[in-house]
Amino acid sequence: MKNLVILGAGTAGTMMANHLHHHLKTPDWNISIIDERDKHYYQPGFLFLPFDIYTPDDIIKTVDEFIPKDVSLIKSRVDKILPEENKVQLADGKQLDYDVLIIATGAKISPEETPGMGGEEWQKSVFDFYTFEGALALRNKLRDWTGGNLVVHITEMPIKCPVAPLEFAFLADSFFKNKDMRDKVGITYVTPLSGAFTKPKATEALTHLLDEKHIRIESDFAIEQVDNENKQIIDYGGRAIPFDILVTVPTNKGDELMDRSGMGDDLNYVPTNKATLQSKVYPNIFVLGDASDIPASKAGSVAHFEAEILTDNILHFVKGEPLSEEFDGHANCFIETGNDKALLIDFNYTHEPVEGSFPFPGIGPLRLLKESRMNHMGKLAFRWIYWNVLLKGTHIPFVSANMSESGKHYEKALNE
Repeated sequence: MKNLVILGAGTAGTMMANHLHHHLKTPDWNISIIDERDKHYYQPGFLFLPFDIYTPDDIIKTVDEFIPKDVSLIKSRVDKILPEENKVQLADGKQLDYDVLIIATGAKISPEETPGMGGEEWQKSVFDFYTFEGALALRNKLRDWTGGNLVVHITEMPIKCPVAPLEFAFLADSFFKNKDMRDKVGITYVTPLSGAFTKPKATEALTHLLDEKHIRIESDFAIEQVDNENKQIIDYGGRAIPFDILVTVPTNKGDELMDRSGMGDDLNYVPTNKATLQSKVYPNIFVLGDASDIPASKAGSVAHFEAEILTDNILHFVKGEPLSEEFDGHANCFIETGNDKALLIDFNYTHEPVEGSFPFPGIGPLRLLKESRMNHMGKLAFRWIYWNVLLKGTHIPFVSANMSESGKHYEKALNE
């Protein structure tokens, strides 16, 4: 019997277990998935928790309920990958052999990378919302806050879900309006980028929304430290921005397991072929989701599209067939803009977000790069889709893993 081992039972790892158990069956194959956690978090819900839109019960389920019964779930910390020996070593010293290894260990925040960020004001006036604990602490703070300077900040790229900090700023504007205290809150969006987003076309639309909502933007801000005593962030050029509440996205890094195993880059991301999702060093190791170093967005939708293509490639690999170089970096993301509206963006390695309709060309009903209530409903509906369709490896009808060009205004975008 051959062994396929999946590291990580988050979004990407769980999808791969559900895809592959239909194809690699006993007595020929044994599939194992390893994760030390008991809880599976719906991470997009962390954005809504601080504003009391979702409760903890809306975004937490157990890991066990999404793992197929014919897949072995091993609850343990992984100490090291031994790629030259095709083994995984667990924290208790036990070793597992593998014929194929899938790395889906995700990315995590590292506030310790910035002096002062994880200091005495952490979760008092300095918060993150990329963890359940951070989002919950921020919710409790905002419930009783009476106003001041709210600074929403990105430390450096890449980060998980790069639109999430913008969404937070937009939802904060809406939240304080609804509490009839918007005039008591100044909102500043601070980014290391030269504009609101990584893609020029989307930056144009998002900058307009920031202006419309009176959210000030501070761009090209390379943070040097968080000054806890004076409550300000300072960049390497000496620019200082004061805050009463700092909502920051710390440096994101891959799992420390990659450092211990000698398999990661400077940020612990695994060098990966961006078209096949195969490790650049070890042919029988594949990487998907936030764990890889591919230049795609670190978003759940990307992991979803990767999982469908990687399933085919692993089946090619075990049969000794050439891999398909099909993954195009496809990302499809809703951007909450407040007041029950949202944008939808669709892009890949080579095409930036453009206007058009999705998923049906010319029909929609979702409009790309346009604010609408329909897009907002799509964002809220995605939570049900996540728990009931996406995690279980079920294909979402009419949504292809690769980006479709139909119904999108590429010519207009290229001529502008």
